Amino acid sequence: MLLPVLLAAALPAAVAGGGTRRWFGGRGDGRRADAQAAKDDAAAAFYELDTAQRDLRISIETITAVDGSPAALRAVDDFAALGRRIDEVSHRYITAVDTYDLDRDDLEGSVASRARGELSRAKDDLVQVRGELERFERGLGPLLDKAETQLARLAPAVGRARTALLAATEALDAARGSGLRADDLAARLAALGPELTRLNEGAGQHGVADTLQRADRVLRDAEAVRAEAERLPERAAETDKRLVSLRTRAQALTHRAAAVEPVLSELRRRFSAACWQDLQPVPARAALSVRQAEEKLQEAGRAREEQRWADATALMATARALLNSTDEAVSAAGDRLRRLDAVAKDPQQETERTRFAIRDAQRLAMAGRTTPDPRHARPLDDAVARLERAIGGLEGRHPDYWHFLTETEAVRATVARVVELIREDLGSGA
Repeated sequence: MLLPVLLAAALPAAVAGGGTRRWFGGRGDGRRADAQAAKDDAAAAFYELDTAQRDLRISIETITAVDGSPAALRAVDDFAALGRRIDEVSHRYITAVDTYDLDRDDLEGSVASRARGELSRAKDDLVQVRGELERFERGLGPLLDKAETQLARLAPAVGRARTALLAATEALDAARGSGLRADDLAARLAALGPELTRLNEGAGQHGVADTLQRADRVLRDAEAVRAEAERLPERAAETDKRLVSLRTRAQALTHRAAAVEPVLSELRRRFSAACWQDLQPVPARAALSVRQAEEKLQEAGRAREEQRWADATALMATARALLNSTDEAVSAAGDRLRRLDAVAKDPQQETERTRFAIRDAQRLAMAGRTTPDPRHARPLDDAVARLERAIGGLEGRHPDYWHFLTETEAVRATVARVVELIREDLGSGA
């Protein structure tokens, strides 16, 4: 019931002021209406431009959050220039609106006409700038597509990193539950804590590109920790097995090294000094190497107990190398005796084997030729002469059979290189 009271209060004032209000008739009212229409059109253009600018600002912010390339930086500068242009035309529009009060009772027709003109020009300027904004937005397409693609990767990448960290934590807990300390893995996992904090702080603080790289790094490191934690029980069992195997091998080599001395005695008794002198240090060296290997295995065992897996692996590798060299040295003594026995019994077999290799190479060198290539013939002739000298060295009371064997081996190696050269020449058509 308040509305009739207000109307009643307003009526006497209207009557008292009767004749003071100026009403346009005909043409005057038309100019006021045209001005109002121009104002409405300009307002609509201003609203559309403002909306388009805000939407484009979001696109620019999307690009700058991801892309720091020269093209992206140019886009930012161009958008800022457009913003200044928008401010200019917006200022002219606002000034025109503020200048003319189209609701005044005493508005002159000429003033309404000027208002219509200025508001129409303001609208045209607003529309023109909006067109520039739309063209600029179309040019942003590739940059925006790239940025949106990276943003689309962001959430899944962060999610995968968090999942990997959880899996690594669970795997580490399982390994510790089986009695393995895994201190190094725990330290590596703890080092990823600050990285997780930065991931949780988000791309808004650290940037999309840095956040994507951080997520990939956390994923990779966490998966490595998980894999090692899951393999830890197997690694422990494998280390135990290798330790047992290497200790057994060291014991076996100790017994084999003890058998070298009788072999040396046989060599000394039956063959000249040149055939066995280089083997004299083998027993002492073998004993020393085995002892060193056993010491390394003891250290490896302590590292295993302390769960220093990398140290245990390195120490076992050193022990294995020592045992391998010992094995070769011990085997060399027995092998030397067998080979010397064989050549002393029948040196002709070694001689014929070497002569056959030379003749075979000579036939190949003459294939398709009337005279051999000097590059082939010369080393083969030298090989024949070297073989004859080795055979001559067997004459006498105490022949050096070991020299004979090493010489025939060297001759066959030379012949093999010549054969390889001949085949290369044949293959190339030389």
